[in-house]
Amino acid sequence: MDIALIDTDILSEILKQRNATVAAKALAYFQQHMGFTISAITRYEVRRGHILKKSHALWRFEKFCRHNRVISVDDPALDRAAELWALGQAGGHPCGDADLIIAATALEHQLVLVTGNTAHFSWIPGLRVENWRMP
Repeated sequence: MDIALIDTDILSEILKQRNATVAAKALAYFQQHMGFTISAITRYEVRRGHILKKSHALWRFEKFCRHNRVISVDDPALDRAAELWALGQAGGHPCGDADLIIAATALEHQLVLVTGNTAHFSWIPGLRVENWRMP
C-alpha cells in the first residue's frame, strides 16, 4: 500500500470501527506504515463534530492526532487548491473548499487520497484516489 492521506469520512469510519472492510484495510495499512496521515482540515472537521456533540471521545481523538501525522495547511497546498477551484468551476465540478484543500495537500505531498467520496475528487488531474469501503 502506498502512503495515503486519510479523508474525513474514512477517518471517522476507522475511529468508529463499524465497517469491517474499512477496519481491515486500515489495520493492514497501519501494520505496514505504523500510523496514519491526515490533513489539518480533517483534524478540524472531526474536532468540531466532537465539540458540537460535547463528545467525551474528544480526548481520544486528540490522542490519535498526537500519535499520527497531521499535515499543516501551507501556502503551496492553498495555491494548488485555488487552482483546483478555478479548474472545477470552469469544468462544472463545484467542490467545497475543505475537499479542495485536502486534495491539494495529497497532491503536494504525493500521497494517495483515501476517501469514500470518490465522486468529489474523480475530476482532479493527477490525484490518486482509493476507496477503502470497496472490497
